Amino acid sequence: MSPIVVHDRVARHRNADNLVIGPIGSGRRTSSTPRPSEPKDSQPMAIHGSLFQTYQENPSADPFVLQNKKMLKISMQYGPVFAKLGSMVAYQGDVRFENTGSGGLNKMFKAAVTGEGVKMMRCTGSGELFVADAAAEVQVFYLENDMVSVNGNNVLAFSSSIEWDIHRVQARGGMMAGGLYNVSLRGTGYVAITTKGDPVALDVSGAPTFGDAQAVVLWTSGVSMDIRVDTGGLGSLIRGGTGETFQMAFGGQGYVLIQPDEGVVTGGHQQQQSGGGGVLGGLLGN
Repeated sequence: MSPIVVHDRVARHRNADNLVIGPIGSGRRTSSTPRPSEPKDSQPMAIHGSLFQTYQENPSADPFVLQNKKMLKISMQYGPVFAKLGSMVAYQGDVRFENTGSGGLNKMFKAAVTGEGVKMMRCTGSGELFVADAAAEVQVFYLENDMVSVNGNNVLAFSSSIEWDIHRVQARGGMMAGGLYNVSLRGTGYVAITTKGDPVALDVSGAPTFGDAQAVVLWTSGVSMDIRVDTGGLGSLIRGGTGETFQMAFGGQGYVLIQPDEGVVTGGHQQQQSGGGGVLGGLLGN
């Protein structure tokens, strides 16, 4: 076997296939450097690895389907949809967008008075539409002649067959805040919302259920909501309070969806004091 000769930092070495000459430490691949395997009888790719295989488009043709936890794929062949203004991140085919604003003069007036609402765009055309909102987790469900009460900031998209409006939440404790408001989605069709992190769905019929106003995302029809005040006692108030003085109390039959984040600051039941409506957020001083 011939000896290895090193000259001017260039190594000459022999293997079973051929001789390869390359600078030592240059990072240049030699015949002894492995690379990702390529399918047999295929043309070699200029880029190696599983990037484009791992993140391929979801092949499902369902109307609403998760591309991943933070992106929604909408098949436009089923007709127009409404999506949150500015939520489009990509599309393939021919998709058109129309700004519908607050959804008419009536809803515009309600939004101005209450601080609640959602600005949507009407999406029409053909192909596939991809929407997302600040990399928040996307949750998809199907309404069948039913209704949910949801924080407007968490609405991402819904079928054109779904009707939405701003409604006043019937809550005895809410009277001291001048009323509580939310967005209602009702009818039959798909709905996609966003949450900050993976939420928990609590069955309110099993036990008394309470949630922080800035963590509650939605509740289903059949659920009643009220405001509970818990000062923690005089000593706690003197020391600055607990930050949990005002809570949303739920009863009835159904579910309440709560996210693991208290950063939602828009929406009727979480409105900032400087915003349109007084609501619970004004009491919290957020």
